[in-house]
Amino acid sequence: MIDFSFPEQRKLLPYLAKWCVLACLVALLAGSASAFFLFALAWATQWRQAHGWAIWLLPLAGFAVGWLYLHTGKSVEAGNNLLIDEIHDPKKVVPLRMAPLVLIGTVVSHLFGASVGREGTAVQMGGALADQLTYLFRLGPQDRRVLLMAGIAAGFASVFGTPMAGAIFGLEVLAIGRLRYDAILPCFLAAIVADQVGLAWGVQHTHYAISAITPIGFWSIVAVMAAGLLFGLTGMLFANATHALSGVMKRRIGYAPLRPLIGGIVVALAVWASGSHRYIGLGIPVIVEAFQQPVAPWDFLAKMAYTVTSLGSGFKGGEVTPLFYIGATLGNALAPLLHLPFSMLAGIGFVAVFAGAANTPIASTVMAMELFGPEIGPFAALACIVSYLCSGRSGIYHAQRLGQAKGPESHDATTAAMTLSAWRNRPAKVEPAAQDDGPAS
Repeated sequence: MIDFSFPEQRKLLPYLAKWCVLACLVALLAGSASAFFLFALAWATQWRQAHGWAIWLLPLAGFAVGWLYLHTGKSVEAGNNLLIDEIHDPKKVVPLRMAPLVLIGTVVSHLFGASVGREGTAVQMGGALADQLTYLFRLGPQDRRVLLMAGIAAGFASVFGTPMAGAIFGLEVLAIGRLRYDAILPCFLAAIVADQVGLAWGVQHTHYAISAITPIGFWSIVAVMAAGLLFGLTGMLFANATHALSGVMKRRIGYAPLRPLIGGIVVALAVWASGSHRYIGLGIPVIVEAFQQPVAPWDFLAKMAYTVTSLGSGFKGGEVTPLFYIGATLGNALAPLLHLPFSMLAGIGFVAVFAGAANTPIASTVMAMELFGPEIGPFAALACIVSYLCSGRSGIYHAQRLGQAKGPESHDATTAAMTLSAWRNRPAKVEPAAQDDGPAS
């Protein structure tokens, strides 16, 4: 006999009510924080552009931010990686100071010309603010995991204006090849509402227009997949170079504030030598230009060098917007070689380099459709997937777990739970020496 009492659905109602309330609270906090941050960032960018000499203060700004974190922010210096670690292995609530520290550090970095992004700041503010609800509602470890994921999704969605991509990013970024469906409702609700909160505050997101999209055919598919391979290798190079420089700086320079001071000197001298401010800050005008006309084929390499120097030396911000810049300008440069419209390949590169560097191909594909329209979806999906596969065991978030193997190799339970950092630093396997059986008789 069929049971029409719906016991499972009745038990689900309290869960739905709880997470609707919590997700909306997270969205209100994260969306408002992102709006304030974006307004502050716009002011800092305008001021820097009007005062070109400010680049010479970048080393002092780096020292100041480094000193601030050394004396007040050691517990939150890991940033996004701290949030990922707390989701995998909850220990203690993320200190609230993470939000104002990363906000100040990022705005100061942009004010004087560091080449950093904004995603890291929004995600850290969203996660830190969301985690404070753990105290208020006395949440357990499992609920706290979900709350942090919702904070990440809300921060990402509200800073880029991409609610669907933000929600999937919060589910996808934790482990390579795995999605956390236990947080699907809170992440989507928090991301959608946070985006609306930002818009209600008056946030306006940049519009990127793709003027032409090639019909799906044999050559367009092959060309996009070939570009995806290069996008993945570029994302891998960016992630590995940033981690390598950071490691060298930490080993060679014991006093933390000196690292961004030296990085600031290098960036300032590079700006002076090139006579151009094209590669500092967010670089939004250059990204827009990549959708409108051909740009210099070395733009992506120059932006990568400036960003690796800035982030690797300790400036605060994020990696994602510089990755958008690198991908859009690389796609623009590849378009004539692959006989594709440059605006189309700029848009694909915009998301595909990020997909490879962050190991988030699904979120990146959805972002492409949110930003550029659904017609780009099949091409963006192919490029993002190939980029993800070709970027190997690397990524911009070293706390990300290996999860599922990308290719034919397999993971055991121990390997799947390893962080990318642990994988990079694992001891090399020593082959057993061949035994000497003595002289032949």
